Amino acid sequence: MTAKCFSLFLVAALLNLVSCEQHVFHEEKPRNGVLRRFSIESVVQQVLAAAEEHNLDIWHATSSFPARYTVEWNVTSLQNTTFHESYHPLYEVQSFLNQLANAYPNITRVVKLGQSAEGRDMTGLTISTGPYNEAEEGEEDEGKKTKKKSKKSKKTKTPGARDGEKMGFVIVGAQHAREWIATATTTYLAHALMSNSSEPHSLSYLLAHFDFHIVPMPNPDGYDYTWETDRYWYKNRQIIGPYEKCIGLDMNRGQVRNHDTKPREPTNPCSHWYPGTRPFESPEVNNIANWVATLPNVVGFVDLRSYGQMRSVFTLFYTCNRLPKDAEDQVEAALGASHALKAIHGTEFQVGSLCSMLYPAPGNILDWMYAREAIKYSYVAHLRDTGTYGFSLPEKWIRPTGEETIGMIEYIAKFIAKQAKST
Repeated sequence: MTAKCFSLFLVAALLNLVSCEQHVFHEEKPRNGVLRRFSIESVVQQVLAAAEEHNLDIWHATSSFPARYTVEWNVTSLQNTTFHESYHPLYEVQSFLNQLANAYPNITRVVKLGQSAEGRDMTGLTISTGPYNEAEEGEEDEGKKTKKKSKKSKKTKTPGARDGEKMGFVIVGAQHAREWIATATTTYLAHALMSNSSEPHSLSYLLAHFDFHIVPMPNPDGYDYTWETDRYWYKNRQIIGPYEKCIGLDMNRGQVRNHDTKPREPTNPCSHWYPGTRPFESPEVNNIANWVATLPNVVGFVDLRSYGQMRSVFTLFYTCNRLPKDAEDQVEAALGASHALKAIHGTEFQVGSLCSMLYPAPGNILDWMYAREAIKYSYVAHLRDTGTYGFSLPEKWIRPTGEETIGMIEYIAKFIAKQAKST
């Protein structure tokens, strides 16, 4: 367990601050560490200062409920914050999203998509500078402004949208609970969109033409379970029947399938890939689909996963024998995005269909977004690595993964805008 998971399980340096009565909480599965209670005000202040210095969490016991204090991260700088140097449990990610929204209230708001199977709130971020502004179109790719257009020039229609509106871009994190790097990368992307254009890897200039909608934790129950019980849990935590010995559905196979009438497979509820017995049986999947349906002008969708370093381009994941009508444009954008990603840290990504690179995946979210929501540029990106660490990618690779994913998102967004302008 990392230092960030401690609930006042203080490291040795903190224990030397004061001697006091020790209280150890015994659990069914004891954890290493000591829980100490401090009642002297001066000592409490020392502990708070030390905990903040070491980025620890603190529990304050009250008569009604223990309130958790979390460290305030530096959200004003993408480069200098320590948040992106480690993985975080559910409550810390949620706290970080709230801190971003509080720090950038003019462009960011936290949205609630609904509730999970266990009743947790599903939250995301909408990042937008407001209606389309012609003056913003004078920004270069690097985010630095050039000369604005003459006031006499004719107002340009926003690429891919109606006058006065921007295009929408949706990014979803770890549907599969154990894929922590997907959640970490979505928070990095969100932060990059808000960061000052002078910072390395800032994406703020894309807000001139796009509104971004980001869901870092589409599977909050499963994600929390990977921190508390089983690091490699895959599905959500939905109870699927009163007499079933296993629980959980594979969220990424929960969309409707119109192409055939075959039974949903696999039929074993204990399988990692169990899709349930009907479309949208998972409340989390239903919440995402309903939310995306309300968003205007969505032209890009990226589902982040791990691992494999693959960019799945072709939709229609239920078969390897058909290509979508937009395959040529989808492949062109994906190949360019793969090259842009490689230019950051040299990471190689395969480009192709998920069906051909892995296996058919009926009910996949990508098919739904492309076929039902008409999002032409819909992709899945399997992030680092290729199997050395797998789902346990070391924390030192969080930033590099985020940085190269920025290159990918940046290229796709610019490709879409350019294509939209030419039509």
